[in-house]
Amino acid sequence: MYYHSTRNNNGHYTASQAILKGLADDGGLFVPSEIPSVANQLEEMAKLPYAKLCHKVVCKFFEEFADDKEFEADVIRAYQKFETPDAVQLKKVGGVCYMELYHGPTCAFKDFALSVLPYEIRAAKRNLGINKDYAILTATSGDTGKAALEAFRGQDGFKIAVVYPKDGVSKIQELQMNSTSESNTFVCGLDGNFDECQTLVKEMFADKYDGIEISSANSINIGRLVPQIAYYFFTYLRLVKDGQIKVGQKINFCVPTGNFGDILAGYIAKQMGLPVAKLICASNKNNILTDFFATGVYDKRREFYLTKSPSMDILISSNFERLLWLVTKDDKFVAKCMQDLKQQGYFEAKELLSKLDDFIGGFADEEETSEEIARVFDTHGYLIDTHTAVASSVAYRTKTDGYTVVLSTASPYKFCTSVLESLGKPADKTNEFKVLDDLQSVSGAVAPKSLSALKTAKRHHDNSGSIKEVKTMIKTFLEHKNA
Repeated sequence: MYYHSTRNNNGHYTASQAILKGLADDGGLFVPSEIPSVANQLEEMAKLPYAKLCHKVVCKFFEEFADDKEFEADVIRAYQKFETPDAVQLKKVGGVCYMELYHGPTCAFKDFALSVLPYEIRAAKRNLGINKDYAILTATSGDTGKAALEAFRGQDGFKIAVVYPKDGVSKIQELQMNSTSESNTFVCGLDGNFDECQTLVKEMFADKYDGIEISSANSINIGRLVPQIAYYFFTYLRLVKDGQIKVGQKINFCVPTGNFGDILAGYIAKQMGLPVAKLICASNKNNILTDFFATGVYDKRREFYLTKSPSMDILISSNFERLLWLVTKDDKFVAKCMQDLKQQGYFEAKELLSKLDDFIGGFADEEETSEEIARVFDTHGYLIDTHTAVASSVAYRTKTDGYTVVLSTASPYKFCTSVLESLGKPADKTNEFKVLDDLQSVSGAVAPKSLSALKTAKRHHDNSGSIKEVKTMIKTFLEHKNA
């Protein structure tokens, strides 16, 4: 297996090269030359604990890591940081199963892939005989930033710089990032939105830096995307083991979607042989993806909304480019779509809709999101965050046959103000931690220790600025030898 850009089928890169580069030279994203099948290995995979199942899935794509015992040990070690033995927890609530993906170090699903990424990069460097230090450039809409900082902080041979939309993350998310103390970390707020953060990072990939190589922790990096495939397999096989479904029975996954990486991992799992019926793409008020699946037109020329599900406040879903390539295998078509999106603000791909019947698009506005948090709690006593509520609301209103799993992507305590207000209770917006305590009292659900501990956390980063200013600050940090 080799890798090439979504915009050029001719380039051949090894997995190690693709992981270290992060982004292809032409601006495209790396995709594998083939999707490996595991359809006849489900019974064997069902016996594996989560970490070993993840290692197996990763090595299907990154074959050169398969015999690397150090890498295998590192993957197992990565998941020992999670609060629960099997990392993923499943909760049956009413007629829906919630896949809880927030029991990692930073209480969000990004921990699953980002806990593994540093070890993929180390394994790739060993394979290629590279001794240079690496800098990780990361744009975040909230959760990726802290998960990446947690994974790379204090790691020899790495620096990490994170940029986030200054007014587009929750106060807890911001404090999680800015309280990271290690000297190899840099955090900066941008006076702009997430799409501008993402564009800034992509532009900085084209620059040269003194004495350091650049890679990415965003899901534009194939090394970040692949580990996410594992929790789809684990969930399905656990449901079989628990007698909820039978082997071979197709089920639906409803995924709160922003940058399209999480749901794309589910699509790839289906291509590998996982019995999936529909992938329900749930958007918030920034419902550009819902419109695409209805019309075949991807049009970012619209108002951008800051919502109570900020990690989904995205109009340019980077991983959608990978989906375009996977369903067409046409690099010229993908390159034109991306060029049209950049130059005129939209592209048309109506002819693809017949090839995308694996997907159903839906969205929940702000009122529907709050109503869903209240409905699920009042009916079942189960607390969900705003992003999970978007998916839960869409799943509740979407008519599909069969068993449905909703991906629960973050702890409700990362967004406690919005969750508490959704339950009809007042929230003191001047004191996020009073709100956290109030939510515990109202719900009876205990907040994760790592979030409660932020009450006494010290801020180590207090940087913000315009695009030009942020670029200068990050470049200075990367090239500073004693940083």
